Amino acid sequence: MIFVGGLPFSTNNSSWSSSSSQGSDILVALLEHPVLVSASHSFKSMEETKVSVSSETPSPSKYVYVFQREYATVDPALVDYVGTDEATTCVGLVIRNRRNRMTSIAHMDNPEIVDIGLCQMLSLVVDHDLDAELDVYLIGGFDDASPNHANGTTISECYSDMDGYSLPLCRKLVDTLQRRQEKFHVQTLHVLGHNTKRDSQGNAYPIFHGFLVETCTGSLSPASFDGTSRCPDEIVRRIRVTSSYQDTSWNGKLLETYDTQTDRFVIAPCHWTVRKFYIVMSLQQLSDEEILRRCSTSPSAEGPDFVENLRRYGHIKNNP
Repeated sequence: MIFVGGLPFSTNNSSWSSSSSQGSDILVALLEHPVLVSASHSFKSMEETKVSVSSETPSPSKYVYVFQREYATVDPALVDYVGTDEATTCVGLVIRNRRNRMTSIAHMDNPEIVDIGLCQMLSLVVDHDLDAELDVYLIGGFDDASPNHANGTTISECYSDMDGYSLPLCRKLVDTLQRRQEKFHVQTLHVLGHNTKRDSQGNAYPIFHGFLVETCTGSLSPASFDGTSRCPDEIVRRIRVTSSYQDTSWNGKLLETYDTQTDRFVIAPCHWTVRKFYIVMSLQQLSDEEILRRCSTSPSAEGPDFVENLRRYGHIKNNP
């Protein structure tokens, strides 16, 4: 169940005809809620944190980074910061237990992983206590709809017949949170229109692609990570994301990356096929523009290293 400003949230709509329409009504009402609008404005005004790890002057703080489709649950006694970035149409989700401060984050990329993914995240955060008070933050996604669906004068009109990838994911997330028994106190909903900027031609881009959570306090800030901080095992984990779509053992699940109990990165295996190998090799023959068109849900909104990272998959050829 969702709470906003300490109160149970309700749209007072008894005429919902489907889960999809119910999710849309909940999402629109949350996006228009004064408390969450104010929180989104505050988040938008923050300066983005640039996260980098220097080998010469190592930071005394411990970080856990999650890639797309991954999740991690951390104990603040062991981990200082947890974060993710590179989100365009994806949504970063944070769930933090107010009592024990256990914090779980996920980089959600598809509505189909929300149901099981939430169960994975909550397994250690809630610890069988359905009365636990959980703070929730959703950051990412943007108005990636075609221009003819982005001209409504209100949020309701904008999202009434919208296409794109971000909206279905956001809709599924809030609908699932509302349906579950746990108490989810939504603190930030910086998604869709709240996380969108436009250039002079009207093209839409995300304002922020990632965030950083301080586990001790629960404070959240916009963040971007460089190659030194997206670790460990960056290439293997990136390849695992693409492979997981064809590995039935990961259907509907978030990818396991970090073992909370032992405080270790444990990169759960994923099946790698010969077909996937040849797909990766074929990418090396394509232009940057073609790679963007084939591999991204939002080609114009990707970061500058998107193509470079995909080309790096070719390193697997020398490391079978």
